[in-house]
Amino acid sequence: MSRLERMTTGLGEECGVFGAYDMDGGEVAPSIYYGLFALQHRGQESCGIAVTDTFGQKNVRSKKGLGHVDDVFDEESLKELKGNLGVGHVRYSTAGGTCVENAQPLVINYVKGILAIAHNGNLVNAIELRRELEYTGAIFQTTIDSEVIAYHVARERLHARTAENAVKRAMGKMKGAYALVVSSPRKMIGARDPWGFKPLCIGKRENTWFLASESCAIAAVGAEFVRDVRPGEIVTFTRDGMVSDQSMELPAQQQYRCIFEYIYFARTDSEIDGVSVYHARITAGKALAESYPVEADLVVGVPDSGLVAAKGYSEQSGIPYGMAFHKNSYVGRTFIKPKQSDRESSVKIKLNVIPEVVRGKRIVMVDDSIVRGTTCANIIKMLKKAGAVEVHVRISSPPFLYPCYFGTDVPSDKQLIAHSHTTEQIREKIGADSLGYMEVEKLKNMVGNLGYCDACFTGKYPMEVPGCDISHAFE
Repeated sequence: MSRLERMTTGLGEECGVFGAYDMDGGEVAPSIYYGLFALQHRGQESCGIAVTDTFGQKNVRSKKGLGHVDDVFDEESLKELKGNLGVGHVRYSTAGGTCVENAQPLVINYVKGILAIAHNGNLVNAIELRRELEYTGAIFQTTIDSEVIAYHVARERLHARTAENAVKRAMGKMKGAYALVVSSPRKMIGARDPWGFKPLCIGKRENTWFLASESCAIAAVGAEFVRDVRPGEIVTFTRDGMVSDQSMELPAQQQYRCIFEYIYFARTDSEIDGVSVYHARITAGKALAESYPVEADLVVGVPDSGLVAAKGYSEQSGIPYGMAFHKNSYVGRTFIKPKQSDRESSVKIKLNVIPEVVRGKRIVMVDDSIVRGTTCANIIKMLKKAGAVEVHVRISSPPFLYPCYFGTDVPSDKQLIAHSHTTEQIREKIGADSLGYMEVEKLKNMVGNLGYCDACFTGKYPMEVPGCDISHAFE
């Protein structure tokens, strides 16, 4: 998402990327389809697949559209996507940016051939990079950072010996968060930003290599998880196998993985950089129980990312764990609905309280975050209407105080309830009997020795960002 788009919408995004290369020439579109299904939680606005046949004329066949994976693709459309090398993408919804032109992968035809690029993340210097291209005649069709990246890779390819070297030269210009999957006529290339903000991993099934935002997508296609792409690493897949370039990797103390992947975005069954998402959320729940004990009858989690943290709270506190909600899985996340009225109405469509579970009980309700407060307030009302006598809210992230510039869906600070309200004021506003947030200093327990970014909670950005005093950033 571009900074221009952010200024007009106040919203960010989180996406999912997937790539497949069958060295034996088999069709990869079905595998990409199932891989994107496994990543659907990362993006529900649009999706796309682009494939090429490395044994044929190297033409790229692509299809993309608005909606979920099964809205855009069917059996017939997948049959038309013939090729043994391809990339796929799912994109999160934004206001003002919901158009098919912004769907990915992007396919670029240029003098050296054709590139297809899928990107997850956000560049903090996208406007500068875009302006550099515009002043040399580039014409943009989208408002997304991904097109800026694609153009720079294509431009660098004119002077680079290989496509992977072109990606590396483009990375030298880019500041911010990105996980890339790129297909050239004969190669699949994966790249991760040197800070490690966005996840990317490698899988293999017989003679087919895969790249994916999360390990759950590798498992979904019946492949073996090989390893994570390291921060700053470029991996290239050809008929000769995999080649790694780690020359852009930063020291461990300069790596800043997005902590919100572990709190909210990633699927529970994924593992990122050696840390189980499930274990991280159990740890968060236990920390909440230690910091904010309360006398209660039942611990419940708000689906989906609050469920495991609730289990951790239950294990640590000894209070029984229960399932208080039925979730309609066919409704998208409310976190990113463009209009406030949409967010409010969709909560009741998305979740139903099971009255016999909560009636007459003191409830500890665990959720992953409070952004604007609307959703949380509605869920508390639903619980009390169903007969809960008390609702004590525990949040497995610290209060959101600052916007994110690296691709996570955190609005401007004016829309963040914690930016203008104290914890007690928020408690009153949402109607909770008590409220406790994860303590910032306990976040490290979730990810062990991994370096992580918590700027949306602390305002300490790993690099200079728009409107940020660099003295307020990390040393």
